Amino acid sequence: MIYFANPKFLLLLILVPVLIILHIVKVVGHRRRMRRFGDENLVKELMPSYSKSKGWVRTILFALAFFFFAIGMARPQMGAKLKEHKSRGAEIMIVLDVSNSMLAEDYTPCRLDRAKLAISRLVDKLQQDRIGLVLFAGTSFVQLPVTTDYVSAKMFLKSISTSSIPVQGTAMGDAITTAARGFSAQSENSRAIVVITDGENHEDDPVEAAKTAAEMGIKVYTIGVGSTKGQPIPMDGELLKDKDGNIVVTRLDEQILRDVAEAGGGAYVHASNSEFGLDPVVDAIKKMDAEEHESVVFEEYDEQFMYFFAIALALFVLEMLVGEKKSKHSLFQRN
Repeated sequence: MIYFANPKFLLLLILVPVLIILHIVKVVGHRRRMRRFGDENLVKELMPSYSKSKGWVRTILFALAFFFFAIGMARPQMGAKLKEHKSRGAEIMIVLDVSNSMLAEDYTPCRLDRAKLAISRLVDKLQQDRIGLVLFAGTSFVQLPVTTDYVSAKMFLKSISTSSIPVQGTAMGDAITTAARGFSAQSENSRAIVVITDGENHEDDPVEAAKTAAEMGIKVYTIGVGSTKGQPIPMDGELLKDKDGNIVVTRLDEQILRDVAEAGGGAYVHASNSEFGLDPVVDAIKKMDAEEHESVVFEEYDEQFMYFFAIALALFVLEMLVGEKKSKHSLFQRN
């Protein structure tokens, strides 16, 4: 099956019949001008080198050349065969807190942006590992299923904001459960969840969720983002306030994150502005037993445009060689 990478250039094919019509108009106009000089047959005898047939041959050759040129510009491709791709490595689900408290500016420029930068750097260090992304606030969902497509992972990362989840809150336990369900069936002993949050859990029991994940063979690591002293939350140019008009202050809850990491068989790291703390987590994950993963991907399409360009070039050259005048030794001698 043929696909076109630039189908918009197929619109140029509309010009092919236009070229034929323009030549017809030219021929009709030429005959009218000949009649103005006198008898048409007599005028033809006065123009022995003029060849009407060569004009048509050149026009048809040019139209065909333009046709193949337009097809070539549309970049016809063939292929699209499914192919199994194998890789070895761990599966990592990044669980990122996108609640409003992550807007606190005790990190530069804020907790959430600093976390996104750290995740981006983590992705750069991965090789054969598969990575997924879960976002959470008052609820959670899988933003990116586990994949080795690191380019897509970084693209998804750029679009994340506190508005990615409309329900506010910090349901860390639900997020860990969502991440645990997001691993592929191929992985058993090389699965890890990395939770990046300020630790202010208000919704459920993340320790129990981490314990359940550990029983499934999944290690849970936690990265604490924020200051234990507390920080106000900027919202729409102002500081976030509660229903009583008091400024809301968000504090890092290190104890809950330590408990979650311990229950999940992982480790807790307090992120700093200079060193976010993902390096020791990555080192620990890379020590896990690498497993072979299979995925089905599309093979790259085979480009076919060069053949159409070659035909177009040959026809253009032939059109120029035909000439406009009669030739005694030419194949196009008669009218």
